[in-house]
Order: sequence, then C-alpha cells, then structure tokens
Amino acid sequence: MALRISKPLRGAALDAERMRGLVAWTARTLETEHPVPFGAEIVHTKTGERLMRATNAVRKENDPSSHAELRTVRLACKKLKGFSLKGYTMYTTCEPCPMCMANALWANLDRVVFGTTIADANCFCNQIQIPATEVAHRSDMKCAVVGPVEQALCLTLFTHPNMQRAFRTWSSRKKK
Repeated sequence: MALRISKPLRGAALDAERMRGLVAWTARTLETEHPVPFGAEIVHTKTGERLMRATNAVRKENDPSSHAELRTVRLACKKLKGFSLKGYTMYTTCEPCPMCMANALWANLDRVVFGTTIADANCFCNQIQIPATEVAHRSDMKCAVVGPVEQALCLTLFTHPNMQRAFRTWSSRKKK
C-alpha cells in the first residue's frame, strides 16, 4: 500500500471545509431552548486559526442587533483589544444582512464567506433583501464577499424540525 500525502486544502475547498465545521457547531443550538440557524466565526485569513465564534442571540438577549456576525465581530475585537480585523475572514451560515455587512466593512475584514442566501432565509424569517455584495460594492471600504458556499448544508439549519417550530413562534408573536 502506497503512502498518500494529502495537500493542504486551498481556496474553495478550504472555504467549504470551514463552512461544514461552522454548520456542525451552529447545529448544536437546534437542541436548545433557543435554536438558531445563524452562526458565524472569524479566522485568521492566512493561518486559518479561529479567533471567535458566536450564534444569533436576538431573542435570547432581546436585542435586535445580536446577529451572529455582529456578536462575533464584537467578541473578536474585544479579544484583540482593537477595532480592526484586518487579516481575518468571517464565515457565516447565512448571507449577512446590510447591518452585518456594514459592520464587517467597518471592522476591516478581508473576506466574508456565507452559506445560505438572504433569499433562502427570507423563506423562513423576515430579512432585509439587499445582497451583501451590493453593500460591499457601494462602500469605499474593501471586503471580498464569497458565497453561497455549502448552501444546501446551511439550509438544513433552517429546515430542521426544531428550527421550524421556533420559526412558528417567531412569526406568531404579537407586535406591541
């Protein structure tokens, strides 16, 4: 039997592997009191070393800005004791909304790699339907936007029976 030496993953294959890991981690919320399909992580662009992960906590924290992407940026900046994430890439299970994409730009992230699209998410919960690429394009700040990556896998977070039950409670809550 010949010894096979595998080459390190690069480019699209590396993005797909990282997204699969993020989906597996985010899926753990599906068995909790507050399931969410939205997870994000920030890794060093060159080394791939993970800096921070977080999930959406809007309902848990009663905070409309507690999106996974914003929470991850906040925690990462706090950990680095600075406001720039230059040299880092964000992976997120869903295309960032305009608020989250603007935050990624302000944080100076190199790249944002997303799984499902805003249109996918809008089938299950309300979304502001402005693509992340449009937000990035209209800015004078630079950040590559890549996606969808592992879209079908990320969509399983939205279609899980526990998440479907949660979505029904989200839409049935009365507005005050």
